[in-house]
Amino acid sequence: MVNCCGLVTDRKEPVPLKSIDAQLEVKDHVATLVSTLNYENKEDKPLEAVFVFPLPGDAAVCHFSAQIGETHIVAEVKEKQQAQEEYDDALSSGQQAFLLEESDESPDIFSLKVGSLPPGESASIRLEYVTELAVQADDGLRFCLPAVLNHRYHPQGSEGPSVQVTSVPASLVPYSLSFSAQVSSPRPISKIESSCSLEPLQYLNADQTQATVKLVAGHKFDRDVELLIYYKDAHQPSAVVEAGQASAKPGSLMGDPVVMVSLYPEFPQSVMSSLAACGEFVFLVDRSGSMSCPMNNSTPQETRISSAKDTLLLLLKSLPMGCYFNIYSFGSSFEHIFPTSVEYSEKTMKEALEKVEKMGSNLGGTEILRPLKHIYSQACIPKHPRQVFVFTDGEVGNTKEVTDLVKKNAGSHRCFSFGIGEGASSALINGMAKEGGGHAQFITGADRMQPKEMQSLRFALQPAVEDISVSWGLPKGVSATVLSPPIKAIFQGQRSLIYAQLTGQSSEEAGGSVTVKYSLAGHPSQNQLHFKLKPAEDSGLTVHRLAARTVIRSLESEERTRRGQQDEEVKIKVVELSIQSGVSSCFTAFIAVNKDSGKAVQGPLVRRNVPTAFLPQMMACSAPRRLARSIVCVGSAPPVDFQSMDCSPPRRIHSKEMSCRSNAAEAIDYSERSYPKSVQPHKDPLLQLVSLQKASGSWMLDEDLTAVLGKTKEEVEKAKPELVGCSLK
Repeated sequence: MVNCCGLVTDRKEPVPLKSIDAQLEVKDHVATLVSTLNYENKEDKPLEAVFVFPLPGDAAVCHFSAQIGETHIVAEVKEKQQAQEEYDDALSSGQQAFLLEESDESPDIFSLKVGSLPPGESASIRLEYVTELAVQADDGLRFCLPAVLNHRYHPQGSEGPSVQVTSVPASLVPYSLSFSAQVSSPRPISKIESSCSLEPLQYLNADQTQATVKLVAGHKFDRDVELLIYYKDAHQPSAVVEAGQASAKPGSLMGDPVVMVSLYPEFPQSVMSSLAACGEFVFLVDRSGSMSCPMNNSTPQETRISSAKDTLLLLLKSLPMGCYFNIYSFGSSFEHIFPTSVEYSEKTMKEALEKVEKMGSNLGGTEILRPLKHIYSQACIPKHPRQVFVFTDGEVGNTKEVTDLVKKNAGSHRCFSFGIGEGASSALINGMAKEGGGHAQFITGADRMQPKEMQSLRFALQPAVEDISVSWGLPKGVSATVLSPPIKAIFQGQRSLIYAQLTGQSSEEAGGSVTVKYSLAGHPSQNQLHFKLKPAEDSGLTVHRLAARTVIRSLESEERTRRGQQDEEVKIKVVELSIQSGVSSCFTAFIAVNKDSGKAVQGPLVRRNVPTAFLPQMMACSAPRRLARSIVCVGSAPPVDFQSMDCSPPRRIHSKEMSCRSNAAEAIDYSERSYPKSVQPHKDPLLQLVSLQKASGSWMLDEDLTAVLGKTKEEVEKAKPELVGCSLK
């Protein structure tokens, strides 16, 4: 009989994982997370606890250890099959063992096994990883501790998952999370925001360059913990030189110093003021059944498919006249609105939007390979560079196959990916953008959706940067070996990271420089950064581990694209570097065995699967929303920047004009207004305003517009500013 005291699953099975304590340390744009998972066996039999959980796809997992009573065991990195065999052998002999391994299908899924936990005994597992923080459209740095692991779909005929995921609806997650973050930067910290409730920000010094914050007590780990960190004057080029590991062999990656260079290219204003008014924009929308799930656990009425359609609406309304576009949607099969891409006009835009409005999450599984292959098979349009925009919840099981396909076709397009909803695979979304020379965005709610979309569109309209080269200016006797893959894309204000191994001796006061040269729209440009070669203090091995992770991912990708004997040689290189650096890979695993317990664990093991959260499919209920300000917009313009709603227009996407007035004091209850049939009262009024915009960027002053604005036609006419060369009908 199962003892069901304490935490239980929805099947009334006891859960040995009781709580998770996560401590985040952020230094500038690099984050280190240390998680402690506390297990306790309250049953009368020994347990094997299996926990399959998500991690950021670009994280470098670099430490794994266990504490059982007074015994502390630090895991070693070993070749994966060898580690699995050692784990099984340990359990067979009654020893306690712990195994941490990365999924073969996707680098953002890990499996943790706690074996032979005797009745009444506790164990604490310590897991550590490092990662870079991505720059957001509003200049914030985004950290995400993922909690939601949605089911990944495996296409028919493909291999099934290597690990089985046990999950429960997010509201039923049985263990709690405590989370704290300490942030430090050379520049003052202006604010920290989160998708979860935070205690007030505490500054640790007078110049506000150090601060700490934590989640409110009692948080259930039922949603992703997203942290947005804002610095004053955030985008500053920098270089960090880190000393090598004293015990490592000189000349090796871990034995030599490594430099991490962060560049934020600024293009000439003359070039940026004339963004391309051409291009072929191909939109690929996920319509699988999982797109009916809520965006997140806190707003269950907002579904992923509705968010994807809203995102598509904003992008379509912002395309420049004269470009070409098409819209694909996919599930188990795929569809396209036009046989081939068509020229963007009022007629084609209206036809496309009518079909988008009817899209539902009714096409079955998440099979993205076939529509991508079809898109790549289409001939490109001369003088209209192809930009592919992908909107998906990322619930695919063949992540590496998809990113490899994008990489193979990188020469014919740029890929801009949007992860829709919590639990979107970071390995897929970031991987597609990285391999496709584009940019990735994650949309988990409506609050920051519009600036993210406009940022990606600005990047897509920017001409491709060509002839990228990196050169180094170093003292005599010192050389640099670049560890990062070649830079494929450079965007205005976005960080470009370069890792390099420094070999040779120099004085502590010596300096060096790195120069990135490139061509943008035929204009040669360069960005140069000077830095000191003296290693930074107290940096540990963070930079080395991030550099090792970069090399490992590149080698893993190379191994998948090779055939024959060479791929085995690449695999050997990955295993060697993974063991040397202590950073996990798809070919290695962390293994720890408690050989000092003295007494073998008796009796057969009972397996307990620790559940992760997932967001169940549901039909979202639509409800009227209340808008806390009124808006009067007249003229011809791209969509209004609804996040700030000041009186100046947003950064122009193409040559259009706008005048906008905002009255924050007036609250308008749109649920009480009378709408024409063409205006849907259940939709967000701001999206309604965008939906009425013409392809040219203008609005018709009619009853539909006045209903959305909450004004009479006379009030709008009275508020209308004088515009030169513009008339309102």
